[in-house]
Amino acid sequence: MSDKDPAASENLAASDHPMKRKVVIFTQPDCPPCFVLKAFLEGMGVDYEERDVTRDQSAVEELHSYGSHSTPTVVVGEQVLIGFNPTQLDKILGE
Repeated sequence: MSDKDPAASENLAASDHPMKRKVVIFTQPDCPPCFVLKAFLEGMGVDYEERDVTRDQSAVEELHSYGSHSTPTVVVGEQVLIGFNPTQLDKILGE
């Protein structure tokens, strides 16, 4: 039996979780990199807001405001990542 308090370990794990900033992803149906991105985020336990640019004109306008015209585009806090780049995304999420 461990001397460590399980509740303290859970609290530590939660506080060390990489995702405290809001994550918004811009996607569209039939976008293979979008599916991979969502699986990547879900695998890391990252909560995100998905904006489908084919169903929401305001999402398109917001996407353009970030200088992007393609999906997936990921916004983490103030940082924008166009396309799915797991190495770069992991770095951004870990900051």
